[in-house]
Amino acid sequence: MAREEKTIAIAGAGSIGCYVGGCLALAGRKVALLARPRVEAALRKDGLRVSDLDGRARRIAPAALSVTADPAEALAGANIVLVTVKSGATEAMAALIAAHARPDAVTVSLQNGVDNAEKLRARLAGRHVLAGMVPFNVVHSPDEATFHVHRASEGKVMIEDGVAGLAGLLDVEGLGVETHADMKAVLWGKLLMNLNNALVALSDQPLATELADRRWRLILAAQIDEALAAMRASGIRPARIAGLRPALLPKVLGLPDWLFRRLARRMLAIDPEARSSMWDDLRRGRPTEIGELQGAVLARAERSGVPAPMTERVAALVREAEAARRGPPGLAPEAVRPDRRSG
Repeated sequence: MAREEKTIAIAGAGSIGCYVGGCLALAGRKVALLARPRVEAALRKDGLRVSDLDGRARRIAPAALSVTADPAEALAGANIVLVTVKSGATEAMAALIAAHARPDAVTVSLQNGVDNAEKLRARLAGRHVLAGMVPFNVVHSPDEATFHVHRASEGKVMIEDGVAGLAGLLDVEGLGVETHADMKAVLWGKLLMNLNNALVALSDQPLATELADRRWRLILAAQIDEALAAMRASGIRPARIAGLRPALLPKVLGLPDWLFRRLARRMLAIDPEARSSMWDDLRRGRPTEIGELQGAVLARAERSGVPAPMTERVAALVREAEAARRGPPGLAPEAVRPDRRSG
């Protein structure tokens, strides 16, 4: 895949989309950002700042950015479409791609959840659609003049094998990308850790603070135990996460705080202010991805007859917070698991 000739559309230039698109643009790739009008205005006025956990801090001037709120303008000339919208907007974005993108464009889902690539394929029959996984958190700093996105944790983006040269095209400074032969396993493995997004949202704490507290980790461990049981019953084998076999995750999460800090350094390599996208959704009064995360586990559990009471409890609390529209509720762990000892 010749780099100079390819245009990459970022279909959903929010935090993840702006980080991915910003890194690609800084590396000289031809990038078109499809953004909401509010984000488009901010990028056109002051440009984009991209930083990461490794200490890089780079800026793209407004004149160097191609950004629009018009789907036809962003998608029409794209050879590659990177879908970075929230899971709830996948089918709507698929309709826009079908209407405006070239029939031979390669579409890659870089979204949370396990079935977004399938949703895209259903709407883009006959087109090339690949699954992908973004392992890191991206934080948007809303109080700065320049639109600023910061990669707050580590990890390489994984994409489904199938298009020669695509990973090399996307693998740039600040954005490591490689292919994986079994993206189903990767997505289910990532889902296990994404079950923590809800706990960050419910606690109203930074990810590093919440994950350093054994009481919250025990809630995450209980959800992962339930998810693993549902996966086993469904014949799903999730990939390793943070170097650990999935079956070991609940045990490691249940360790005393001092020992967890020693043994789980990779898991705790997080910017101290990083939170989850679900926390941000509650803060902004937007729908969350609880249905695509905890909901995916509950669907498998119900189909297989596997109980998942902790996952049900967490999902119900997030939906209550969504309905209340008062932001993250700031719950204590005892409020999430009132009928269980916290260890």
